[in-house]
Amino acid sequence: MKLQFTFIIPVYNRPEEVEELLASMLLLNKGSDFEVVLVEDGSTKPCKEVIERFNDRLDIAYYFKANSGPGDSRNYGMQKAKGNYFIILDSDCILPRDYLVSVTKSLSQEYTDCFGGPDAAHESFSTIQKAINYSMTSWLTTGGIRGKSGSVNKFQPRSFNMGLSKKAFIATGGFGKIHPGEDPDLTLRLWNAGFDTKLIPDAFVYHKRRISWEKFYMQVNKFGMTRPILNLWHPESRKITYWFPSLFVFGFLIAVLFWFAGFKWLLGAYGLYGLLIFIDALRSTKSFQIAALSVYASAIQFLGYGLGFAKSTILITFSKKKPEVLFPNLFFK
Repeated sequence: MKLQFTFIIPVYNRPEEVEELLASMLLLNKGSDFEVVLVEDGSTKPCKEVIERFNDRLDIAYYFKANSGPGDSRNYGMQKAKGNYFIILDSDCILPRDYLVSVTKSLSQEYTDCFGGPDAAHESFSTIQKAINYSMTSWLTTGGIRGKSGSVNKFQPRSFNMGLSKKAFIATGGFGKIHPGEDPDLTLRLWNAGFDTKLIPDAFVYHKRRISWEKFYMQVNKFGMTRPILNLWHPESRKITYWFPSLFVFGFLIAVLFWFAGFKWLLGAYGLYGLLIFIDALRSTKSFQIAALSVYASAIQFLGYGLGFAKSTILITFSKKKPEVLFPNLFFK
């Protein structure tokens, strides 16, 4: 089967990001011709004028629809696409030159109906963006679940950088209404339907993560709240490791109490862990400032996810209400 790629890009009020992404597509070393489908999700700052500047250089289809969330917008784009293999990107990504070459080579050697790729920090990113990128991708903080570890057996692609065949999209119906959490939900449904997924390590993107510290906390807090919902929907996906951030947070509070009681070794263990993160971040980023901020970003990540996971688990366990009623802000209608 000859692969015909369509890039699917949902966007909401981000014309500047779209311009950067499309500009990077012009520089791609093409492993194959491709189409771009951009879905404007009810934006008040549309990117139509930006797209018009690329129409003569890229095969772009542009659609404007009412706001219904990124998952539904991706589904809308895949329904409109001409290709038979979709590459789903967030609008805040930039593609390296060999991205499509890496995808084409990997799928030709070992075809799979769904793949995911890692994300990296571009040299132009701010120090905060680079620190957050470290905390979201480091083995010390996430265990490699976002594509930084060769030990991941069944990789769960993330929709900022995901490939999905038309066949798999039709079979599963694409993304659900939950957000965030639509990525692992789709992956689990793909596995249940008999489809395989894989990581393509060389198919990385530069993911800008348009985030302040406050927005980063809100994002990871929502990640934490959605995981117990996914565990409810997909009991086979439950893992004890999902509890680690919550245990980390509550353990820190216990360590502080022990400190005042004269037992300082437990809090010292937290200090050692922070030092390991600093050293590893310094090794990978070559920047003392980014390394220090990486420790702070990792703490925010554990705090936000841990509290969100604990809150969601308690409410789901002891309430008879459905997740859509308990957490309306996590679902698009």
